[in-house]
This record gives sequence, C-alpha cells and structure tokens, in this order.
Amino acid sequence: MKTKDMTLVAVMAALICVAGPLSIAIGPIPLSLASFAVYLAGAILGWKKGTLAVLIYLLIGMVGVPVFSGFSGGLQKLAGVTGGYLVGYLPCALITGLGSGEDKSPWLLGACMVGGTVALYVIGTAWFMIQTHNTLAASMGMCVLPFLPGDAVKIVAATLIARPVTKAINKM
Repeated sequence: MKTKDMTLVAVMAALICVAGPLSIAIGPIPLSLASFAVYLAGAILGWKKGTLAVLIYLLIGMVGVPVFSGFSGGLQKLAGVTGGYLVGYLPCALITGLGSGEDKSPWLLGACMVGGTVALYVIGTAWFMIQTHNTLAASMGMCVLPFLPGDAVKIVAATLIARPVTKAINKM
C-alpha cells in the first residue's frame, strides 16, 4: 500500500472516530453520525481501503478508546446490544465501496449504500434480538424504523459529497 493510501485510510478511520461518539439516545440504539462516516469511507476509498478504515476504527474502540456512541469504548460495547451494529459497519463499508469510483454512476453508489445499510440493519438487528430476546417486529420498531429517514438523508449527503472528494483525491 502506498503512503497516500495509508494516509487516506488513517484519515478516514479518524473521521469515523470523531463521528462515532456524536450520538443522540433515542432508545436502545443511539442515532449516530458514524454510519455517515462509514458511507464516506466506502464511497471515497473503495471497498478494500474503506473496510480497512472501519476495521481500524473498531480496533481503536475495542481497546477502550471512547470512539463509540456516547463516548464509550471497550469490548463490552461490542458484546452489548449495539455490538451488531458496530460489526455491521464492516459489510456496510464493503458493499458501499463496490459502487465507488469517479467513473461510476452516483445512482450505483447510492444503491450500494442502501445495500450496505441493509446488511448493517440485518446484522445489528439480529444481534439485538439475540441479546434482548425481543421479537423481530419489536426489534424492527426499535432498531430500524426510527433510523430510516436519517439514514436516507445520510445516504443522499454522502453520495453528493463522495464524487467531488474522490476527484480531488485522485488529482493529488
């Protein structure tokens, strides 16, 4: 990996670390800006480097640095009810990254972000159900439905931001 690539991965991991703690508790699952940063990581860096940036973020949080929602960190956060959503950031970045690149359609990128979000919701909600013994309907009501409008806005914003940033990076 080139120095430029390592720097971009580190910067994107840092962005996720800054965005992750910024959250609003709206129930058992907080509303966080981390998913927006994960979309940007995949969209700007591509699937390999974007997923690596997310992995670095998770490792930083696992060792106890307070980069998860509500300025928390540690393995207990990953083992808790929101841990599936944290783990779900990996396939979210990977799937989002499949639509990245300045030569690809913004519609494809947006569709890949939606696909990544579906993977994030599936993993996170299944994990939540196992932890809490809630039904699928109750879990969807707490963990998915309240987040759909915000995630739609994040996807549109990340799609609009990604292409000009990618072009600027590619000129460097």
